[in-house]
Amino acid sequence: MNSLLLSQDVERVEMFLGTDMTNLEVAVVDYRAGNLRSVVKALEIVGASPVVVQSGEEIKKAACIVFPGQGACDTAMNVLENAGLAYSIKEAINAGTPFLGVCLGLQLLFDFTEEGDVPCLGVYSGEVLKIQSDLKVPHMGWNDVTFVGDHPVFASLDSTVHQYYFVHSYYVKPRDESIVAGLTDYGSTFCSAIATNNVVATQFHPEKSGSPGLEIYSNFVKFAAKLQ
Repeated sequence: MNSLLLSQDVERVEMFLGTDMTNLEVAVVDYRAGNLRSVVKALEIVGASPVVVQSGEEIKKAACIVFPGQGACDTAMNVLENAGLAYSIKEAINAGTPFLGVCLGLQLLFDFTEEGDVPCLGVYSGEVLKIQSDLKVPHMGWNDVTFVGDHPVFASLDSTVHQYYFVHSYYVKPRDESIVAGLTDYGSTFCSAIATNNVVATQFHPEKSGSPGLEIYSNFVKFAAKLQ
């Protein structure tokens, strides 16, 4: 499989988008490590207007937020704290702002990470733990995701057909299992997606996962637009 946004992916996204192009402005958090270019491109393809933001003041004004994923939790938390982003992101989520977290953007939502042994944003109770497996770590490449629940961002996806692209050495263990929206096996089963009222987040990278990944971005943008 190819992680690039191919022409057939664009055609498929246009097919399920139809003419309902939202042009919703989406704040993409820049913490000096995220996979910004690919995420911005994916959002543009599905009809959104991404704006890269670097300050807490910009987060406060955002209609919806995407937190790209790349790097280490402890380093990212240090940047977020110093830039005033940590408090603003948590405040925005608690206020009901639609939020999509990717990879690190999932992990940082929990209380604590073993990566650097630091506290995270604490939006949800739970931990970020090192993968313990006889398989190669980091977990890198294509894998299945079994989606559970009925959150509109994931509801259209067929778990039996598509795979998604992973690059990670740590995984989240939510205390409240009701927020788990996706499960993946890599030696053992781990949470690969969560969903609550206004928050969805994935351990895999939708922007590197071809057409089903673009569908997640499209679904999120349409979901966020309905909440405005």
